[in-house]
Amino acid sequence: MKALVLNEIGKIGIEDIKKPSPLEGEVLVAVKACGICGSDVPRAYKDGAHNMPLVIGHEFAGIVEKLGSGVDAKWAGKPVGVFPLIPCGECDCCKNRKYEMCKNYSYLGSRTNGGFAEFVTVPEWNLIELPESVSFEQAAMLEPMAVAVHAIRRISPTAEDSVVVMGLGTIGLLITMMLLDMGINNVFTIGNKASQKNFVMDLGIPEGHYFDGSKDNPAEWIIANTNYLGTDTFFECIGKNESLKVGINAAAPSGKICTVGNPQSDMELTRDEYWKILRNQLTVTGTWNSSFMHDIADDWNYVISRLQRGTIHPERFITHKFGMDEIVKGFEIMRDKREEYVKVMGII
Repeated sequence: MKALVLNEIGKIGIEDIKKPSPLEGEVLVAVKACGICGSDVPRAYKDGAHNMPLVIGHEFAGIVEKLGSGVDAKWAGKPVGVFPLIPCGECDCCKNRKYEMCKNYSYLGSRTNGGFAEFVTVPEWNLIELPESVSFEQAAMLEPMAVAVHAIRRISPTAEDSVVVMGLGTIGLLITMMLLDMGINNVFTIGNKASQKNFVMDLGIPEGHYFDGSKDNPAEWIIANTNYLGTDTFFECIGKNESLKVGINAAAPSGKICTVGNPQSDMELTRDEYWKILRNQLTVTGTWNSSFMHDIADDWNYVISRLQRGTIHPERFITHKFGMDEIVKGFEIMRDKREEYVKVMGII
């Protein structure tokens, strides 16, 4: 079969490799769509993966083609999304069903072969069935959508809160989309591209609630636009020291800051900034991944329910599509930033 293989840092390309066979408790998924995550780019060109050679890609969906022994026959031929984290099932977090914080996890696309291939083996436990109304392209965005929902649920803003989303890549835009879908309308957004402004306005964000973070002072803008009270809730979706400081400096008393962006640098605070956390009694929390428990209450099932109702449309953020033979172009676009993009999708 054809697969996108990362052999070593900077050496990534399409190869013919052996088609896998499902082991006990696994299924073989024929992949139909796989998105490039922002984390895939440094994995391919800077940091490498935990194990190489490796088929990368963890945002994918497809059809179950073959069942390993012990797998429920109901999965045969079913369209599925895939939760990419494979929990150990033994640590305290797993025993408390907080699988996203498993201490000994594996991961499709970074520790074991993932979705940029014609076929991939997946544990039965990691499958979620797709309703007929959900497309494979939408389903390949289940993972980042669930990450967005998980971040929102970490701090649970109310309809009365002023909410700021700083950083309008895929996750920031999805957080904005999900906030509006939840009825939280006093949302302010900070980006740095005209296309990002267009995306949030298409979602329903008023023009006056968008700010170009590359100009002037974002913290001052937030304070001025919240009756000089500061923001109740701040989502940091960039992973930079500067954007974290914006949240601290612009937070209202008892404000909440959710750090979402993967860190791009060390985080350092001045004494005055640390004092602001203390004296304003701020809540600063982190989030990583999403909840997946085969339960209607988890993040993945929540997203499925919203897709079924047709109230969210993540596919609007797919800016580029490539077939398997050309998917490396998508990685290069993201690496070199030679075109504006949000979600780059492989159609397999």
